[in-house]
Amino acid sequence: MTITGGCRCGAVRYTIEAEPLFARHCWCRDCQYIGAGSGTVNVFFASEKVAIKGALTDYTGHADSGTLMHRTFCATCGTPMFTQADTRMHYIGVRAGTLDEPDLGKPQVTIWTSSAPSWACFDPDLPREEKGGPPPSENYLSSSLH
Repeated sequence: MTITGGCRCGAVRYTIEAEPLFARHCWCRDCQYIGAGSGTVNVFFASEKVAIKGALTDYTGHADSGTLMHRTFCATCGTPMFTQADTRMHYIGVRAGTLDEPDLGKPQVTIWTSSAPSWACFDPDLPREEKGGPPPSENYLSSSLH
């Protein structure tokens, strides 16, 4: 399977030669900043399967969990592109809005609901975690995203 995507202006493009491993709708405060007040949807892939072309800006900071996070943006238009934890560099999260086929970004869980504003809307069919939740298990990783 080949998955493609890119930023708003087209300066950054990526190709992924793998199926998604898992997807999460995140309501942590950092994602609320990135998502203009909403949470973000992040689709995770094995890092070695993702080929990126174009200039990215890397903003690093500690997440609420304490993990050092890399959040990358298009250096030209500022589109949020990827997220990656220093402790889990074998995964890379792709911002679902950058996928050429955004339907591939259907989340399996909503995380950091304790940080969400009172008006946040949650999909009643998705499990919710008040915090980040446990690392993905083998069952979680092998479940279908489609």
